[in-house]
Amino acid sequence: MAQADAEMVDALVIGAGVVGLAVARALALSGREVMVLEREAAIGTGTSSRNSEVIHAGIYYPAGSLKAQLCVEGRRMLYAYCAERGVAHHRCGKLIVASTASQLAALPAILERARVNGVTDLRLIDREQARELEPQLECLGAVHSPSTGIVDSHGLMLALQGDLEHAGGLVVCHSGVEQMAVGGGGIEVATTDGTRLQARSVVNAAGLEACDLAQRVRGLDARHVPRAWFAKGSYFTLSGRCPFSHLIYPAPDPDRHLAGLGVHLTIDLGGQAKFGPDVQWVEAADDLLVDPARGDGFYAEVRRYWPGLPDGALQPGYAGMRPKISGPGEPAADFLIQGPAMHGVPGLVNLFGIESPGLTSCLAIAQRVAALV
Repeated sequence: MAQADAEMVDALVIGAGVVGLAVARALALSGREVMVLEREAAIGTGTSSRNSEVIHAGIYYPAGSLKAQLCVEGRRMLYAYCAERGVAHHRCGKLIVASTASQLAALPAILERARVNGVTDLRLIDREQARELEPQLECLGAVHSPSTGIVDSHGLMLALQGDLEHAGGLVVCHSGVEQMAVGGGGIEVATTDGTRLQARSVVNAAGLEACDLAQRVRGLDARHVPRAWFAKGSYFTLSGRCPFSHLIYPAPDPDRHLAGLGVHLTIDLGGQAKFGPDVQWVEAADDLLVDPARGDGFYAEVRRYWPGLPDGALQPGYAGMRPKISGPGEPAADFLIQGPAMHGVPGLVNLFGIESPGLTSCLAIAQRVAALV
């Protein structure tokens, strides 16, 4: 990649998902000239459009972790942003329900972990109080989280893109990145159509492809690039009216290792209920077909807290993919926001393992990245 042939740009963000757009917006609002490169035909077609659209409170994550810090900060920022920009959202609350004695015994620890993380509005309720809120619910007890909500993720991304463009930024679709090289006072970027760019700053927000892209950066030591793992999550939609108004999450079971948060019930802004995601480790990021046979396991999981789920009520919906940097049986890895202080390449920030609560955290992640570049 010859520097002489390259078009000069100030800041490049690779990936126009919710995190990439939030980062690009933050950079543009700080006065940077920003271009976002997106390999697909539209924004947000990857992980950002294949999730539960939940605004998380920040309950489960290890104390002091980036997930805990950025989820709590991001949740506050996100509610304020949605209200300011007219992005559809609903603070519906959720119940974390215990169906076994071991789950029930672990509920106070959930409250304590949340308190340490800065989530102070949880309350422990018994079976009767839970059924007052949700008459169809069966449980031994629950935690009520009033600050959990749902958001129109596509509406959010359109608002972020609008802010970016209003500040002079640009989103370029059909622009996959072939390779990058460090040198010439910046980072040279070659796209799949042969375009050459030279940027002072590059943010790798490529989501599921972030690790693969980082491996194609000449001048970045491969030791700094984690292995990518893909944990597929299938969703099944409920046919018929949903009898719940809160999101329903099974309490973490101390006796089981979960890469997700269990088969939970979420409701979108149109009132459609869906169950999921489950966890299925796969080899490829594009393995997104939903196997109808997996629905058999969903019935058993859901009936632990909703015994009245009718036979035949679950229909295959869609699947999402978690961009993990920890594998089966390993403790869930934290977000990895990797700047020059970690890898030694001036101007480069890699965002690895930005799974849930990435949507909730997007504005806080953007603030953190903007400070690095």
